[in-house]
Amino acid sequence: MSRKVISASAFFFILAFATLTYAGTITGAVTYEGKVPKFPEIKMDADPICVTHNANPVYPETLVLGEGNTLANVFVYVKSGLPHTTYPTPTEPFVVTQAGCHYSPHVFGVMVNQPVKILNPDGTLHNVHVVPKKNKEFNLAMPQFRKETTKSFDTPEMFFPFKCDVHPWMTAWVSVMEHPFFSTSAKDGKFSITDLPPGEYEVEAWHEKLGTDSKKVKISSADETVTLDFLFSRP
Repeated sequence: MSRKVISASAFFFILAFATLTYAGTITGAVTYEGKVPKFPEIKMDADPICVTHNANPVYPETLVLGEGNTLANVFVYVKSGLPHTTYPTPTEPFVVTQAGCHYSPHVFGVMVNQPVKILNPDGTLHNVHVVPKKNKEFNLAMPQFRKETTKSFDTPEMFFPFKCDVHPWMTAWVSVMEHPFFSTSAKDGKFSITDLPPGEYEVEAWHEKLGTDSKKVKISSADETVTLDFLFSRP
């Protein structure tokens, strides 16, 4: 009788162990070094509605720095080393807003076929012009009465622009990914990529003007957190 109990216990232990989810994490921060260029203020006078939505001066998001020259809008992703498998596509839409006559977020990633909900809360005409090379280009007018639309991309593709033909200062960058292991640095420079299985990976950081930087990293076990920092400088 006791042997059967032990065998059953061992079976359930093995089953539970087999179904554990690995949850390795890569975390870190991105910083900038060198002379900080001065960008001219964006003049929105051509559309008075844009002006009313911005009480303070607005500057290009080409180089967004936090305290200590931490660097925002750097896309960090696992470039190679992942298991060859299919990752489920999120059903929850990723939201992009045009509030204040600028795209937010400025740099982002979505997965293949993930819904992308584009919002227009401004009460003015926007024109969402997306210019990929592999996916289908679209050019969609969003008048003041059109508050939202939803699109998706069916092919993996890195770094192509969202832009507005009505307001030429409006630009965002998107990457369409086959996997969920990516992140965009915040103004404090921090990013985090979670739920990685153990393995050796190449991780790349991309900035729209400062280029790319790649590093190798190893996750040895479940629940391990590895720190990986990136430093960009002006060319």
